[in-house]
Amino acid sequence: MDLKLRVWRQKDRNSSGKLVEYDARDIDPEMSFLEMLDVVNERLIDSGDEPIAFDHDCREGICGACSATINGIPHGPHRATTVCQLHMRHFQDGDTLTIEPFRARAFPVIRDLMVDRTAFDRIVEAGGYISVGTGSAPEANTLPIPKDQAERAMDAASCIGCGACVAACKNASAMLFVAAKSSHLNTLPQGKPEKERRVLSMVAAMDEAGFGNCTNQYECSAVCPKSISEDFIGQLNREYFVASIKQQFTTK
Repeated sequence: MDLKLRVWRQKDRNSSGKLVEYDARDIDPEMSFLEMLDVVNERLIDSGDEPIAFDHDCREGICGACSATINGIPHGPHRATTVCQLHMRHFQDGDTLTIEPFRARAFPVIRDLMVDRTAFDRIVEAGGYISVGTGSAPEANTLPIPKDQAERAMDAASCIGCGACVAACKNASAMLFVAAKSSHLNTLPQGKPEKERRVLSMVAAMDEAGFGNCTNQYECSAVCPKSISEDFIGQLNREYFVASIKQQFTTK
């Protein structure tokens, strides 16, 4: 299959960028999207041009590094899929594909399709720790956890921190990410002692990083490659409200 690519090229965060057109010819429909970009880059290198810079690591839908917006949709048109697991068979011969980096003030462009997502790292750091004993593994039945509680925590923990939720939101909100990262700890007994401090700290770090507010449009969960529910945002809001009230009384 032959495709026309319109790729965002930007030397660094201080330079202005633009869309540049490339031909992607003789692409195998069974290739992943990143493999297609590999082929295009090999041809660019052979012709003496600069290859397209893009993030990748595991290429198994685990790390979240392969973040890019394809035809206006973070991670592309196939739901619950990362760019590295998006296959070219989901496109048609002759299609024009516009490929851009994730757009958010808190995600400055490093080069081409690569963005700096260390703001997410700072939010996770603000979440801190859980109070568990170190040493050998405890007996599994010492702390019984209901099945529904464990499953909900695992659903939240499936977040890979790719940033698609931010890129899809018109406000560049990180609420789904923060909700997932706080809820997977706050839902379990081990995370309860620090729950209020964790929520307050993570929301403060999110605001400091420059992410926008959530206005409940749900684009975040629609593009999430792990299909994390917007229900976690509701849980975060409730926990934040309770923690804020308690903080007011304890600081008087």
